[in-house]
Amino acid sequence: MGRSRRTLPEELLLLALDPATGTTAQPQSLDLGLAGAQLVELALAGRIAPDGDRIAVVVPRPTGDPTLDCALELLRRRGAPVRAVHWIGGPRLGLRQTYLSHLERCGMVAAVPGQMCGVLPTTRYQATDTAISREIRSRLDSAIRTGVPPDPRTAALAALAHAVGLGKHLYPGNEGRSSRSRLRDLIRHDPMGGLVAHAVMDVQNGAAAQPRRGQAPAPAGRQAAPGARPAPEPARGVPMQPRHGSMARAVAH
Repeated sequence: MGRSRRTLPEELLLLALDPATGTTAQPQSLDLGLAGAQLVELALAGRIAPDGDRIAVVVPRPTGDPTLDCALELLRRRGAPVRAVHWIGGPRLGLRQTYLSHLERCGMVAAVPGQMCGVLPTTRYQATDTAISREIRSRLDSAIRTGVPPDPRTAALAALAHAVGLGKHLYPGNEGRSSRSRLRDLIRHDPMGGLVAHAVMDVQNGAAAQPRRGQAPAPAGRQAAPGARPAPEPARGVPMQPRHGSMARAVAH
């Protein structure tokens, strides 16, 4: 995969970045959304594919993006398809900071140091090329306004934005209610984006251990099917980068 195109995790993060405060909206659910966006990007690159409510590696060849390739390799090591909800719900320390640092290196955001309560060091991030953020937002606005089925990438971005709760950030108040509703409806236009978005929402609702809708639970008192795991396996994501100094830097939320 070339670097001529921004990845979905990068676009989702730029979409969540508040230009006024330099913080990210919905920080906790955004972490889940970034993990889900990695899955969708790998699917768009032809490296993975949905297998029911699971994710299977179909082409283990690296994409050329280090962060995506780390996720791809972890999926490959699983050996068998993994449920999307288990993968997204696993610990992913530092994933948001990894992407913020990447966007800073690419010159798309600038880190602005500061202090919280005059003591705790903080870092906020300001977009340096607002045209990029406007282009991303324009794609969503166009899909919402026209009702024309968007391309798979935009449809997936809309699904993820809805799943992590960015609707109220992008289209606030009563006047944005219809736009938030249409944003939610865009989830149906991309099967992979829909699968991942539902997994993100299931994790937030504490439903990671429950079978997906339409999937019958195993009868009580019976052994699990061969190869099935009785409990969710924690998925491991990109490790947190080490922080320097006697006090950890507070990452922008």
